Amino acid sequence: MREFQGEVFEGAERFLNSATYGLPSRRQSEALHAALRQWELGELVPSDFDASVAAARQAFAAMAGVEASSVSMGGSVSSLLGLVAAALPDGTRVATFTGEFTSVSAPFAEQGDRGVTVTPLDPGELERRAGEFDVVSVSLVQSSDGRVLDVTTLRAAVAGTKTRVILDVTQAMGWMRLDTAWADVVVGGSYKWLLSPRGAAWMHLAPSLADELTAHAANWYSSETPWSNTYALPSLQAPDARRLDASPAWFTLLGAGIAMPWLASLDATAVQEHCIGLANRVRSELGLPPGDSAILALDAPDAAGRLADAGIRAAVRAGRVRVSFHLYNTDDDVDALLTALA
Repeated sequence: MREFQGEVFEGAERFLNSATYGLPSRRQSEALHAALRQWELGELVPSDFDASVAAARQAFAAMAGVEASSVSMGGSVSSLLGLVAAALPDGTRVATFTGEFTSVSAPFAEQGDRGVTVTPLDPGELERRAGEFDVVSVSLVQSSDGRVLDVTTLRAAVAGTKTRVILDVTQAMGWMRLDTAWADVVVGGSYKWLLSPRGAAWMHLAPSLADELTAHAANWYSSETPWSNTYALPSLQAPDARRLDASPAWFTLLGAGIAMPWLASLDATAVQEHCIGLANRVRSELGLPPGDSAILALDAPDAAGRLADAGIRAAVRAGRVRVSFHLYNTDDDVDALLTALA
């Protein structure tokens, strides 16, 4: 059990897998248990979940450095990016990283019958050549190995061009201090570093791009007045980014409405230093150069078996063991990891 800034995390010891899913706080899990009990008794009030949606939306906006009115809520990153991909003009040229997470690239690749092309480029090359493409769709931090996008080079490459930049922050928001308001799209799922149940994602759209999107999944909740406009045709859609909202997954959003505002209230610089510091201690002990990510991939022989035997929970991605350090991890977890690998 670990405690961090007033929240208790029951299973944090030797849990180095936040890049797969984050752990709920005891406060969050107790609220979810209570809501499940209300469901069991038939005492749920669905409209009560609206406050959780609003709180999580505001928290995402705060951590991304954007206005809450520009943030849409969906069920997954790919479903939100599908709306962006469907709005691209025929023949749009998209660049992405070689080995990019599929949710960030596949929605655009599926537009191939309209002449939309997706070109995978290696790290360094993508940032330098970004301005040659109409759209760049990339993760700020790579899922497979924690590599961090060279934002400075990319922004210089697209300066003065019409290139639109789509940033997925799923593997960054929650441990990294963000400066993303400059991007045309900022999208992220909330079940990893944002410590929420799976089933919600968030997307900020620059105003110029938001005007071009069609609400293909328009529904009762994307209405200006969801609870009083459920049968109208045509429906009165919200005037801001809420017009792209999906109908909320109640229990998922209940958890997100607790975890995300708490994370947004923390000192993001201190959290980042803590997480990177733990990862860099591992790098140093293994003879690796220091890095700027809370995620690292290990090439040690039989690393997966050694970690499993030591009770360390990690993941295997792209053929390597991936470990990830969040705010509830400590030097004890680093010691356990290094002992297992010794």
